[in-house]
Amino acid sequence: MNLSKEELELFNKNGFLILKDFAKHKECDAILDIAKIHIKYSIEPIESEEGYHQNSKDYRTNVIDYSNHNTLKSETIRRLRQVYHRDIIFKNWMENIKIRPILEQVLNDKVVLTTAHHNSIMTKMANKGTQTRWHQDRRYWHFSDNNLVSIWLSLGDENSENGVLEFIPQSHKMHFEANQFDEKDYFKDDGDKNIALINKKVLTTLQKGDVVLFHSMLLHRANGNISNKDKISFVYTVRGKSTTPIKGTRSDTLEIEL
Repeated sequence: MNLSKEELELFNKNGFLILKDFAKHKECDAILDIAKIHIKYSIEPIESEEGYHQNSKDYRTNVIDYSNHNTLKSETIRRLRQVYHRDIIFKNWMENIKIRPILEQVLNDKVVLTTAHHNSIMTKMANKGTQTRWHQDRRYWHFSDNNLVSIWLSLGDENSENGVLEFIPQSHKMHFEANQFDEKDYFKDDGDKNIALINKKVLTTLQKGDVVLFHSMLLHRANGNISNKDKISFVYTVRGKSTTPIKGTRSDTLEIEL
């Protein structure tokens, strides 16, 4: 399967593209069944809501051991990390042959899985999952350039009530000043420049099987989950083969060439 010329141009222009009904529902259900078991038993490595909000920029930049290191069972899981090696169901989706020609198109290169980043089941638990602030994924990663793309699989309905992705189109090509970001490199939601840009945001609506491709420098966010149902998604990241990780950094680990 390949993108049309128009679809590829749309991705390059806006920095994201939605592939409607891309994954089979049976495949989504199989992924979801395994994910729910790992969530139920808090199988490490995980990131909790508390950890997400408390961890420093230095931690996020350099961490290699993704375990939560907290025995408090009351903590709310925000994501299951390092899912590639957890189960063959997860591995098979990340090595999906159908999507590979598309990834080669958007990267204009051969595809390498960067399993040090993302490689996660993302959760926003019912009435507990908090917002994800505006950010660029690339901010904590160390590569020779920005030719990285994330693949987001919706395992159920995603909307404004349960925390669907929002994007600022074309922001992957913009240059920003340091003072437009806070101490953790989140894009501030105040200031005239930032507010004017945020007002151009696009809110997506996704159903089971929809896939979103988005560039590593694209600004994106999501609301918290105020619904009565958990929202669970799958995200992983790929790079072009010629986009190399910086030696000795977190990015220079756990890579798989497809």
